[in-house]
Amino acid sequence: MNKKYHDPEGHNFDSSANLNPKRAKIRFGLLITGLATLVVSGCSNFNSRTLEAERSNSQIQRNTSSTSVAPPPIIASTGDPNFVVAVVQKVGGAVVRIDAARTVTSQVPNEFSDPFFQRFFGNRIPQPTERVERGSGSGFIINSSGQILTNSHVVDGADKVTVTLKDGRRFDGEVLGEDPVTDVAVIQIKANNLPTLAVGDSNTLQPGEPVIAIGNPLGLNNTVTSGIISATDRSSSDIGASDKRVDYLQTDAAINPGNSGGPLLNSRGEVIGMNTAIIQGAQGLGFAIPMNTVQKIAQELISKGRVDHPYLGVQMITLTPEIKERIINRTGGRVNIVSNQGVLLVRIIPQSPAARGGLRGGDVVTSINNQTITNVEEIQKIVENSQIGTPLVMEVERNGQPLKLTVSPAPLPVRSQN
Repeated sequence: MNKKYHDPEGHNFDSSANLNPKRAKIRFGLLITGLATLVVSGCSNFNSRTLEAERSNSQIQRNTSSTSVAPPPIIASTGDPNFVVAVVQKVGGAVVRIDAARTVTSQVPNEFSDPFFQRFFGNRIPQPTERVERGSGSGFIINSSGQILTNSHVVDGADKVTVTLKDGRRFDGEVLGEDPVTDVAVIQIKANNLPTLAVGDSNTLQPGEPVIAIGNPLGLNNTVTSGIISATDRSSSDIGASDKRVDYLQTDAAINPGNSGGPLLNSRGEVIGMNTAIIQGAQGLGFAIPMNTVQKIAQELISKGRVDHPYLGVQMITLTPEIKERIINRTGGRVNIVSNQGVLLVRIIPQSPAARGGLRGGDVVTSINNQTITNVEEIQKIVENSQIGTPLVMEVERNGQPLKLTVSPAPLPVRSQN
């Protein structure tokens, strides 16, 4: 995309915000077409404001239930060159194609409602028009009675969702819930006795482990690629998606637009991640949401249709000696910062939990609940793992003096996706 990944609220003023993300160009694989072809490979929300997140010149691009029926793990040796074949033959039927469509109505500029234009231009005034934006992505079945996981950006704002199984059967899909903050969604189709994927433990993954990706890149159904886990715990700010609250898996398995929402599998055929993003212009740099995160979010979406994320309401940046010196120089010494590390609060959102708790712009957060803070990612993780309404004890430096404040997180206000 042409700029950093978009905030679902339209800004970065929340507890996961990072003022200075790496400006990697992120593409989240989803194939989009409309009256004219629209190509999306970022956080595609069927929305002109966010389509630029996945735009290119070619077509682009929850979790368990007690009733899930998962296939037994595949016992395959990665020394066997056919282990990928064994995995695909066993679980490939649980990977689906997801097509979504949304009707978008263009708005006539307010100026044309002025009586002057009405009088002198009459029928020549442009009228609202409608167009249909279509997109396709991937997904995988986690319940034999039709629950399917995919990315939120694959189905966001869709009027119609269609799920196609590997055997060619097509079903209308109902979106049970979606969470733009983690980019996870759950779809329900009316079917029974479906093949499902077994869930693996993404917390135990190590760089170098073999993985397999299955999906529908560029509309090419049931495409299989393989590679390794290149890294774990890539923060959202590391890949330029600072509004997301996910620590990603990195893989060199080929992930392309249209793979969004598809499974990343280990050598036993267990799903250990949901493929979701690539860095534009790079090769061998794909990213997946760890399955433990997907599973947690999906369970909440299935049970209540939404996910409430804890929220403080701050804009912040990791403090370094260089940033400290720059601030002191720009303010002529009017800002007194003693610490060389911590997190500098740049702005506090009015009426937010941070504002009610007494935090101010210019404060440097040095610890939360007695845990030393050295960067933005540490605050993001603490807040995301906190409980809404449960106070966090924050130690800050203000004008060179230590201060202890109590802030109670509230639910993150997520802007309507319509």
